[in-house]
Amino acid sequence: MAAEGASAASANPNAEIVRGQAFEVGPRYTSLAYIGEGAYGMVVSAYDNVTKTKVAIKKISPFEHQTYCQRTLREIKILTRFKHENRLSNDHICYFLYQILRGLKYIHSANVLHRDLKPSNLLLNTTCDLKICDFGLARVADPDHDHTGFLTEYVATRWYRAPEIMLNSKGYTKSIDIWSVGCILAEMLSNRPIFPGKHYLDQLNHILGVLGSPTQEDLECIINEKARSYLQSLPFKPKVPWTKLFPNADPKALDLLDKMLTFNPHNRIGVEDALAHPYLEQYYDPADEPVSEEPFRFIMELDDLPKETLKKYIFEETVLFKEKYLEQPRM
Repeated sequence: MAAEGASAASANPNAEIVRGQAFEVGPRYTSLAYIGEGAYGMVVSAYDNVTKTKVAIKKISPFEHQTYCQRTLREIKILTRFKHENRLSNDHICYFLYQILRGLKYIHSANVLHRDLKPSNLLLNTTCDLKICDFGLARVADPDHDHTGFLTEYVATRWYRAPEIMLNSKGYTKSIDIWSVGCILAEMLSNRPIFPGKHYLDQLNHILGVLGSPTQEDLECIINEKARSYLQSLPFKPKVPWTKLFPNADPKALDLLDKMLTFNPHNRIGVEDALAHPYLEQYYDPADEPVSEEPFRFIMELDDLPKETLKKYIFEETVLFKEKYLEQPRM
């Protein structure tokens, strides 16, 4: 594959090599980056210098087998006739957001922080029923707990991270989940992440570039002195109006978004107030929004336990689940 790519590149000096594959797409398409590959070819992202948009390019080898030819022709004929922006309607956005918050109300009522809310941790079926999944990073809510190791667990979820996670070392509250839901709402409104930071400081700059510079009250809630000094050293940034970022969005959705994506966690809207917001009034029903019967508590911290002990506890939990749910007499 590499030799084949090199020979193609020598034949065409404009070809770009991506993981041994030569893409002869210049000068219109530049900044190629690997996305993935399968049995039929490789996919890269690229910048279209004509339309000024980001695109995906799929390089295929369709003529090795008849089946490949059939599938290639079928895909080309279908895709050339399809034109759909695949945008979510306001009704979809409203309904999905309500279900996220309804689930989060239950989670928070159990005294649990999810800590990893993002689109890939939301499950949808064909009838638009939504479930929150992946509780591997969840923790019991404890504002006084030292979360020193918190950031080490967060790698792939930077875009949905609340600013206080990056700026403080302890004292995280349920408001970090609300921030993540706000990021998800913004993504549904525009079909793209609102804060796509490439690293720690870039993430913070994305946030400040939209929300503007933090106020003195915002700065006072930052425990870490170095982080506070860094923010104070930055040039002033004005807040970008939500209507400029999302000109076609429902004004009520933008009002709720503003209350969710508030820099200061103490001023950020809570889950119950978010559910009661006018944007969700068609679904809001406190009587049909279940809460946990009792707060969830870990008897011990799991982070420092040896693997064999963890395996023992996992086995015990499996036995309990089987006894409670799988061995009940069927009605």
